[in-house]
Amino acid sequence: MASFKTSDFRKGLKVQIDGDPYLMIEMNFVKPGKGNALYKCKLRNLLKGNILDRTYKGGDELEAADVEEVSVQYLYKQGETYVFMQDDTFEQYELSGEQVEDAWKYLKDGMKCSIMLFNGNPITMSPPIQVHLEVTQCEPGAKGDTATNVTKPAIVETGAEFIVPGFIKEGNIIKVDTRTGEYVERVSN
Repeated sequence: MASFKTSDFRKGLKVQIDGDPYLMIEMNFVKPGKGNALYKCKLRNLLKGNILDRTYKGGDELEAADVEEVSVQYLYKQGETYVFMQDDTFEQYELSGEQVEDAWKYLKDGMKCSIMLFNGNPITMSPPIQVHLEVTQCEPGAKGDTATNVTKPAIVETGAEFIVPGFIKEGNIIKVDTRTGEYVERVSN
C-alpha cells in the first residue's frame, strides 16, 4: 500500500487512519526554534464526517486511502436511497440520504455526478459545480422591484427552495452554485 511522507502533506490528500479514509482539509507547517518540524493537520472522516486534529513530526508517514472517484449518472430515488450508474461499466451504486446530504437539492434525472468509492463501495457523491433548475413555484414580483435588491424564495423542480431576485418568475431556468447553494443567474429559456 502506498504511503505519504510529511513532505507530501497538503490540502485535499486522502489518507487512511485506523482503517478509515480521511480527507486532509487543512495542513499547517510549524517550525519551532529547535527540534523537529511539525505538521498540524485537520482531517475529515469520509465515512462518518467527523473532524480529527492531529500533529505529525517531520519524517512521519500516513497510509494512502484506497479511494477513487468515478463519473456516474443520477438515475432515480427509491425511498431514502439514491441510485447512480457508472458511465462506462453501467454498474449501479446506491447511496443513502445521509451519504447524499444536501446534494439532493440539485439532482435531476440523467445528471452527471461523481461518486467517491472506498474499497469499491460508494461513500460520498458530488454534483456538478453549477446546475440549471426550473422554477416551479414562487411569488410574482411587484412592479418596479427589478432595479432593487429584492429577493424572494423560489421552489425548483427538485423540490428544493432557493433565494432568488425579485424578477424571477415560475418557468424560469436559474443557475445555482452547488458549493454555496446560491443563485448565480437566470438562464434564457
